[in-house]
Amino acid sequence: MAQYDLAIIGGGPAGLTAGIYASRARMETILFEREATGGQMAITDRIENYPGMVGGALGPELADKMQSQAEEVGLKTERAEVVGIKKSDKGFLLNTSDGKEVDALTVIMATGAKWNKLGIPGEDKLRGKGVSYCATCDGPMFRNKELIVVGGGDQAVKEALYLSRFASKISLVHRRDRLRAEKILQEKILADKKIECVWESTVIEILGKDRVEGVKISDVESGKKSQISAQGVFIFVGMSPNAAFVKDLLKLDAKGYILTDADMRTSHKGIFACGDVRQKALRQIVTAVGDGATAAFSAQHYVEELKGTAYK
Repeated sequence: MAQYDLAIIGGGPAGLTAGIYASRARMETILFEREATGGQMAITDRIENYPGMVGGALGPELADKMQSQAEEVGLKTERAEVVGIKKSDKGFLLNTSDGKEVDALTVIMATGAKWNKLGIPGEDKLRGKGVSYCATCDGPMFRNKELIVVGGGDQAVKEALYLSRFASKISLVHRRDRLRAEKILQEKILADKKIECVWESTVIEILGKDRVEGVKISDVESGKKSQISAQGVFIFVGMSPNAAFVKDLLKLDAKGYILTDADMRTSHKGIFACGDVRQKALRQIVTAVGDGATAAFSAQHYVEELKGTAYK
């Protein structure tokens, strides 16, 4: 059985940063990622608010650079999903979906979050047939098509702006009378002639037999129903944390996010959490990176205390 100082679960910006800092500290570290490294960053077209990236950065490009930097300082990565964590004699035993067991003195949870579904008729049936949760992945397939984007936060607005490169028209459906996205993004979307904001409305059904043909919406105030024709629906209505598999091990908040202190310590000694999976006010790449660095620093000191090598 392989033994490590640190096991990091999740390869988004938080996990990769933790890996960089831990590897530079010469900790024996392994990072597990069930999909491609980069997390949500890797499927974001353009990132405009990351410091130092004047003019913005392509999400996949930034993800590749972070991964390359981590590998350069010696981080070992493995494509596998961690499905369980339990205490071992020396630390923690991690079980992966492919049947492997890994022993580590300490663990950093950087599992991120996934996009929420609307939970309405037609959504599951037409997923992959016009219903999408990733504009970067699927946007180019909708050239000269009419699209619906659901949501009003940063991600919904960013994705609508990206989709306007391909679509002939975009209807942005939002349940409020104003957007929640940062002001500079609001200015851009309100100036885009291809994008029409449908205020105070919710999507209650996705229409179509074999492919998306449109949506049925309901006015929040009056309850009046109407339809909008479209060939694609992109949904960005908040996220849920990927922490269900540790719900019996760690304290979570009411929404399922992992509770930590300022040093990224969780309720279980020796386990730390960083990035979108932990309870916090702002979920951005820049905050995930800061979380990852802090988590690695805390994990390093925890391991040094265990080994009796802490600098005093």
